Amino acid sequence: MNYLRRGAILVMLLILAAHSSDARLQSCKPSGKIKGTNPPPGECNQENDSDCCKAGKTYTTYTCSPAISGSTNAILTINSFQKGGDGGGPSECDNQYHSDDTPVVALSTGWYSGGSRCLNNITISANGRSVTAMVVDECDSTMGCDDDHDYQPPCRNNIVDASKAVWEALGVPDSQDELDITWSDA
Repeated sequence: MNYLRRGAILVMLLILAAHSSDARLQSCKPSGKIKGTNPPPGECNQENDSDCCKAGKTYTTYTCSPAISGSTNAILTINSFQKGGDGGGPSECDNQYHSDDTPVVALSTGWYSGGSRCLNNITISANGRSVTAMVVDECDSTMGCDDDHDYQPPCRNNIVDASKAVWEALGVPDSQDELDITWSDA
């Protein structure tokens, strides 16, 4: 009887472990779609080869990002956080602009987590190198194609949008506009 009870407990623990593992592995699902409109002439800053919304094109939105682990997979994109840069207005976290020579990033909406990572550092790794950068902004995955978002599409849900300083620290060539990376809270 003791063996039966231990066996039942073991089976229940295995079921619970499998269930919680499945929940962690579930991907972040789209939250909606928005329809693009053409930006007014000269209104979409294409510095760093930024995309501009296109009339009639449908863009997927997300309120979440993939689960964070000790080493979270992401896509690195480049952004200018300087005044007049393709990042648009000042950064959400401190209402300031930041030099392209400073290692700063914007995180997709889910990872930005309502600003809970604001002004905290993350470590970004790629190409056998690592760099520490401060989170200063959100790469909005829920909205886009309007003046507030510089007429750019919504961010994908797995983006670390980084200043030129981050790209240089990782040794990424100027000709590249995306890079598979991992990141973690520093």
